[in-house]
Amino acid sequence: MSSEVTLDGRDAIGLTDSRRAVIAADRVAALAAALDLDGVPGGGGSLPPAWHWMFFNPIARHSELGPDGHPKRGAFLPDLGLPRRMWAGGRLTYNAPLPVGAEARRESEILDVVSKGGRSGRLGFVTVRHRIFHGATLCIEEEQDLVFRAAAVPGAPGAAPVSAPSNAGWSEPFTPDPVLLFRYSALTENGHRIHYDQFYARTEEGYHDLVVHGPLIATLLHGLAARCRGDAPLRRFSFRATAPLFVDRPFHLEAAPLDSDGALSLWARGPDGELAMQAEARFDD
Repeated sequence: MSSEVTLDGRDAIGLTDSRRAVIAADRVAALAAALDLDGVPGGGGSLPPAWHWMFFNPIARHSELGPDGHPKRGAFLPDLGLPRRMWAGGRLTYNAPLPVGAEARRESEILDVVSKGGRSGRLGFVTVRHRIFHGATLCIEEEQDLVFRAAAVPGAPGAAPVSAPSNAGWSEPFTPDPVLLFRYSALTENGHRIHYDQFYARTEEGYHDLVVHGPLIATLLHGLAARCRGDAPLRRFSFRATAPLFVDRPFHLEAAPLDSDGALSLWARGPDGELAMQAEARFDD
């Protein structure tokens, strides 16, 4: 059984951050090109769901980066003394379209900081809420779950994989190559070295190859949800990462009806049948 204790980092609860960004059409076109998509929304069109993750990200000076490539923690995100970071999941509500070409504002707040100690060592959990506005209109509400872990122990066994569901009504193959990981890192201002530095990923964080970005997988699942439901506007989307996916190893994006309201259960099935990410999408009909 794990125990739950208060961290010193709990004094970060309630900290806020505000950022502005132009939802630039060239960035939108660049992500569409990286994903090999047609029908790029131009100025005035609606930004596709999850594509807001390209914007509002902090740009740190090189001297302000940590050894993992992320900005050093302690200014907004608390420094919990745990070097490895993972975006474990989140919950999003899409209230109104975010227009391409418009200026938008993101208001962020740290909602919770918790520590759990168990067989795998100490873990830190940070929940961040983001709200994105276009003018006075609240377009997107989001909660992100970030997990911080101790340094990797060489030879330590990983968690046992969980099998992905077998009832897919839709299934699409996808192969993440190194160029895509590089382009997505650049477009999202993500300097985390596990996505482009193979030696670091293996020796410092204990992965056997370059890791596919969790937000990229969630973005792909958003896209699958849109293709499954056609013109129905996406209202809510939640996701949870359960196992890493790696470069050059094909995986499948899959979905099945969830209930009679048209909601979808979605998941990423890894190359060995493992569940890598699970998600749920609900729509306005």
